[in-house]
Amino acid sequence: MQQKISLRLLPSEAADEAAIKRSIAGNAGKKITSISGYHILRQSIDARGKTIWVNLTVNAFLDEPFIQRSILPFEFNDVSKAKKKVVIIGAGPAGLFAALQLLEQGIKPIILERGKDVKARRRDLAMLNKQGVVNPESNYCFGEGGAGTYSDGKLYTRSNKRGDIDRILNLFVRFGASEEILYQAHPHIGTNKLPHIITAMREQLIQCGAEVLFEKKVVDLIIENDKVSSVKTADGNVFEADAFILATGHSARDIFELLNQQQISIEAKPFALGVRIEHPQQLIDSIQYHCPVRDANLPPSSYSLVQQVNSRGVFSFCMCPGGIIAPASTAPGEVVVNGWSPSKRNNPFANSGMVVQVEMKDIIKNEELKIRNDPLIFMRFQKMVEEKCFGAGGGSLIAPAQRMVDFSNGKTSSSLPECSYHPGLNTVNLKEVLPGFIYQSLAKGFIEFGKKMKGYFTNDAVVVATESRTSSPVRIPRSNETLAHPQLANFYPCGEGAGYAGGIVSAAMDGEKVAKLLIQILVFIILPFVKSLPLIIYSSLHLTC
Repeated sequence: MQQKISLRLLPSEAADEAAIKRSIAGNAGKKITSISGYHILRQSIDARGKTIWVNLTVNAFLDEPFIQRSILPFEFNDVSKAKKKVVIIGAGPAGLFAALQLLEQGIKPIILERGKDVKARRRDLAMLNKQGVVNPESNYCFGEGGAGTYSDGKLYTRSNKRGDIDRILNLFVRFGASEEILYQAHPHIGTNKLPHIITAMREQLIQCGAEVLFEKKVVDLIIENDKVSSVKTADGNVFEADAFILATGHSARDIFELLNQQQISIEAKPFALGVRIEHPQQLIDSIQYHCPVRDANLPPSSYSLVQQVNSRGVFSFCMCPGGIIAPASTAPGEVVVNGWSPSKRNNPFANSGMVVQVEMKDIIKNEELKIRNDPLIFMRFQKMVEEKCFGAGGGSLIAPAQRMVDFSNGKTSSSLPECSYHPGLNTVNLKEVLPGFIYQSLAKGFIEFGKKMKGYFTNDAVVVATESRTSSPVRIPRSNETLAHPQLANFYPCGEGAGYAGGIVSAAMDGEKVAKLLIQILVFIILPFVKSLPLIIYSSLHLTC
């Protein structure tokens, strides 16, 4: 028989298969020889007390042969001769998972990505880190796999659609991710492994007859009779289609500008802005695990913090244990930082975004942003802060920074601690760089966080500006029923850039959601009346740790 059992184990026991079997036998009232094997269904760490526990939920095989874990089946069809075609612009999670969904239904995807493939992107990232040179089309945000490929690879989401989440995680395992992501409370792949997984997805698409093309940037939408009839790319190519999905990531400002210029309705959307904090990982471990040295059977520790300061939320974002702070700028003349971790999370530092919610009331009085009813006002505010940080850093993506206690005290640091940010830091009083309401909220918030985590508020930590690409500053409206834009019946906003996702998993889910609906429309409604129906998807996920 098979039995679902909950276990509470010490870290050393949770790392020992024999100890897990002994615990299963004790809970089930069986001899250990009766346990042929088990699958871990759920794993989490409880570090609230002095004793650290690992909570496991397992499916135990009792007095019957053990069966290996089965991955959800996926059938990818040969679409090389398919009459139905989908052109997908952008190879981020929303676009890739939409393409895989189309393969399962026998529809041919043609992917057009504005950036480069994952291997070629590495050279541009090296130029970013070593020389401070930004390639506007190939960076941490733009390129095959989207930003998630090189900005950490966290796979947890706030969505409660468990079935859809499981499907996305199973697809990642299908293309090379560890089965551990199926049961971890906070699944994580790591930037050293994600490129191989993204490459495997691309190879699967090509093997089945799909096309994947790089350095194809959409620069114009051709609109006729209240429909998008075609799109034009920077190299002069024009791609006609009967339906379009727009699923750009939150850093594709050129697309937001294009929509606004063409009077396609978009809406200003509040977002969060702040800084990235970096501590020694050993310090965070000692705080969270209540001991000077972390148990070798425990992973580097993380944290999640939130505090109300003067009725305004200050909260941690995209916490990266054993991680690195990365330059995430997408254009020259701006400083943007983000964080990532390799799969082992074995770097000596822990970093996290620490951000404040930005509302319309905060920026409407700004003299540089006086245009009323501007749907790009949050984007312009975001850009203004990034450019100011570039000037304060001194150029070449050097970031303005300050020690944490000095930050809250409004004191310029005389020196800065060692930091993982490769382009380098410049000691600056960030009170003079950040918007006043952002600085004041963070300064008080850090002090309160120090009360929650004894030792967190320290000058051994460095504050690096600016963490500004937390989510899209724009929402592109769509119908709840059809998912189409209200002005354009064949135009489908999708993913994080449109304001409908907030990370790799949620973007992938939204890409599948739109693809499924379009498959129904194409197969059951439209196709009987047309000879062929190419579909264009513009998709890429940016800055989602």
